[in-house]
Amino acid sequence: METFIANNAQQNHLQIPPQPIAQQAIQQRQRRYWDARVYEEVRGDNWSRTSVDNRIDLQGWLPYLDQLPRDPYVDTRWKRMSWFYLDQSGEPRVLAGCPMAQGGAFNDADTMADKVRHYAPLEDQFIQRDDVSSFIKGWADLWDIQPGEPILMQINGVRGDELTDPLQGQGIHKDGSQFLSVLVINRENVNGATSSLSFDKQGRQEIISADLAPGEILHIKDDQIYHSVSSLKPLDTSQPFERFIIIINCRFNDQFQNRILREHFPGAVLNEW
Repeated sequence: METFIANNAQQNHLQIPPQPIAQQAIQQRQRRYWDARVYEEVRGDNWSRTSVDNRIDLQGWLPYLDQLPRDPYVDTRWKRMSWFYLDQSGEPRVLAGCPMAQGGAFNDADTMADKVRHYAPLEDQFIQRDDVSSFIKGWADLWDIQPGEPILMQINGVRGDELTDPLQGQGIHKDGSQFLSVLVINRENVNGATSSLSFDKQGRQEIISADLAPGEILHIKDDQIYHSVSSLKPLDTSQPFERFIIIINCRFNDQFQNRILREHFPGAVLNEW
């Protein structure tokens, strides 16, 4: 993938005019990445649970977990993240240098809310993998993401030997975007970490509660549905646990994040009002 470096605001205009006919052709080429059921469910039910391990080399992704640095804002978490966009041919390109930002309306954790957060980027060898590129393109097609829209992709997770809250105080929440997916990469010696979706922040209108296996992914319309995951601890208390996930989302409702994106990428296609 090519990298777009954010180092001069005057040069950071993506210059991507709308081309609906070309985009329609791109979408048709990508239509088979997910089963037809998944497209129907996200449009009709606002969420879908499926597996992607037949599309990616999950074992090939695992070594990148060993290189994750600690989250500088949450000591018990490890994390990398990068921004992408699709060019006019539908290929993902890297937008380098933009931080992550979540307003307090979308993040209840004092360590993260209303802060501009800088993380180490995803490794070049990882984002240049064919199965990573096809995953991003397939994900963008699922949600009809247009050229120039910033896509945030994170790898994060926890490891340890005692009870841990993987959300670090976020609780039941939305991420501040329209479209969000959570893919479990690994789950070793884990008791807990049950993923749940609900229609309300209190969790009384629960939609699903399940322990996702490696390779399983939850697609969520983040502006319609809340999500959460429970605390976890070792299944075998003599051994440590480990659980890591991919989070990918786009089309942000969080205007704090959009403001930061606009500062770094003036030409980006944003969900602004």
